[in-house]
Amino acid sequence: MFKATNNIESGKGKSPLPAKPKLKGQVKFVNKDKNLFFVTLKKRVDLYFTEHSLSKFGNTAMVIKTFVLLSVYILPFVCILVFNPPFIVSLVLWVLMGLGVAGLGMSVMHDANHGAYSTNKGVNYLMGHVLNLLGGSAVNWKYQHNILHHTYPNIIHMDEDIDDKLILRFTPHTEVKPVHRFQWIYCFLFYGLTSLYWVTGKDFVQFVKFKQNGVNSSSKKENRVMLARIIAIKVVYMFVFLVLPSVFFAIPFGEVIAGFLIMHFVSGLVLTVIFQLAHSLEGTEHPIPNEQGIIENDWAIHQMKTTMNFSRNNKLLSWYIGGLNFQVEHHLFPRISHMHYPRLSAIVKETAAEFNVPYLEHTTFAQALQSHITYLKKLGKLPDLNELG
Repeated sequence: MFKATNNIESGKGKSPLPAKPKLKGQVKFVNKDKNLFFVTLKKRVDLYFTEHSLSKFGNTAMVIKTFVLLSVYILPFVCILVFNPPFIVSLVLWVLMGLGVAGLGMSVMHDANHGAYSTNKGVNYLMGHVLNLLGGSAVNWKYQHNILHHTYPNIIHMDEDIDDKLILRFTPHTEVKPVHRFQWIYCFLFYGLTSLYWVTGKDFVQFVKFKQNGVNSSSKKENRVMLARIIAIKVVYMFVFLVLPSVFFAIPFGEVIAGFLIMHFVSGLVLTVIFQLAHSLEGTEHPIPNEQGIIENDWAIHQMKTTMNFSRNNKLLSWYIGGLNFQVEHHLFPRISHMHYPRLSAIVKETAAEFNVPYLEHTTFAQALQSHITYLKKLGKLPDLNELG
């Protein structure tokens, strides 16, 4: 029998580990208390947009941001190809490209693949496929992020983001191992590798996994087309970044490889840290479904208890990371552009207080980062054998 708990030490010793659901639909939310928090909040948010005659989608500022971030990603690469600068200068340009990759991922393709970039579905489709320019698959991303993560945040075996990764442990409901003791130190090295894994093997692993667990319910023909597209994206991407500079622009292959790896380390580190600061911290909950696969809580309140904001007043950071420091608002209203989150946060926080629902946040980025490190330290502690008996 599953035991719902928020104890960070659970999953150790004699505590049974939760069974693994086979299909995404096995976990359901039941609002047993008939809480009106989200009903009230949604009305207030809708009223805000009506009273201010605003669209819930992106605006001119969003378009400008898109061009800026695309420039940060593309122009340095053009400079490398055209001017073949000294190696040190080239590395700086690759770093800028890494920042551009992360910025586009967090701001542009993220909104678009949630359908929040534009009122026009065609524009959302096009901007969502900016991810293809970054070497990833937009379809896989939607399965993993929109369906699994947003529906089941911090639920073990459902939210892929908190699955154990090699020697990293992100949930209190998996087995703790001796190597986890130092994960708070070596985690950042692995975070820097996530982007490289994404453009090489992750999409293929997810393609197989999502077919097996039922998240991907497409036909065999549709999946053959999808696989062909993933392969084509990878081939073109690797050709442009690894073959083109050396073969056609005479840039030493070693320099190209070094720059490519640095670009991905920077983008992977930025992307992973920002996303970890939303859910893998002290104070967020990791509830377990009961034997019937039910989370006895309202879906929206579950989002509030498993998600945390940070640095809400840092405008520059908010601009660059696509409002992902407003994760609470994003999880409640993913189809609203992040450009509106700063204004909506006051409404959400006030309504949460009215209904006695937690509104989790850290004032600064440093506080959130420290909380994440502390969380990893606690998850890495081995059980006390004396306590286990």
